[in-house]
Formats: sequence, structure tokens, C-alpha cells
Amino acid sequence: MNTLDTRAAVARVRAYYERLQPGDLARLAEVYAPHAYFRDPFNEVRGIDEVSRIFRQMFEHLDDCRFTFRDAVIDDGSAMLTWDMTFRIRRLRPRESRTIHGATHLKFDAAGRIAYHRDYWDAAEELYAKLPLIGPVMRWLRRRMG
Repeated sequence: MNTLDTRAAVARVRAYYERLQPGDLARLAEVYAPHAYFRDPFNEVRGIDEVSRIFRQMFEHLDDCRFTFRDAVIDDGSAMLTWDMTFRIRRLRPRESRTIHGATHLKFDAAGRIAYHRDYWDAAEELYAKLPLIGPVMRWLRRRMG
């Protein structure tokens, strides 16, 4: 896959994620290869059904989940994207909006679908440290170790 084709694939992925709603999971096969590998700080799975399961769980626990892409580095067949994910946690201060900043490494198959998806973000800093009960403990540990 050349860089021009990769740019088109990245544009499709960005458009999909920027509008992602629970009903869009039925179209996951348009952007993911059948045996795609997916990994983030909490999951490591292979296959479209498992990737779909992760996103269904996300939508079960989060409201107003949105992805905003910041930067992209694109090469033949792969890309690194930085993004912000904003959301509200249903059971924990449901009116409070939160943001996670992260990066994603993507590799595409010959058809321009995601074959490899690896998310990088700091769960301790971006999520746990901002939670009411765990946050103070995380911040205290960071001060003690820093």
C-alpha cells in the first residue's frame, strides 16, 4: 500500500471515528480487516467480533464519547495518529466531561482496512488520577515516587 492509498485509508478511519455512535458498530468491517489485532491499556484482542465487543462495552459505560484527531504521521501502509477522546462516565459524576489524550499506531491491509491497531495512553495519569477515590492516592504516589 503506497502513501497515497494510506492517506485515503486514514481519512476513512478518521471520518468513522469522529462520528462513531453505537449504531456504527455494524459497519466496523468497513474499516477493520476480519482478523484485525487491537490493543489498548485494558484489552488485547484479535478479530472484528472482539473489537466490536470492546466498543460495545465502551458505549455501555460512557456517554457523549467523541474522538478528535490532532496529528498524523503517515507512511506506506501505516500511520501514527494523536487524538483526544472526550466522554462522561455514566455511573461516576455523569455530568462531568473527561478527556484522554493518546496515540494510535495503525497498519493497513491491501484493501485499506485496519489490520493492526495499537492505542497508547497513560491509564494512570489520564484516567485513574482523575477519579474521586483513586485519584488522591495516585497523586500521592506520584509525588512520593517523583
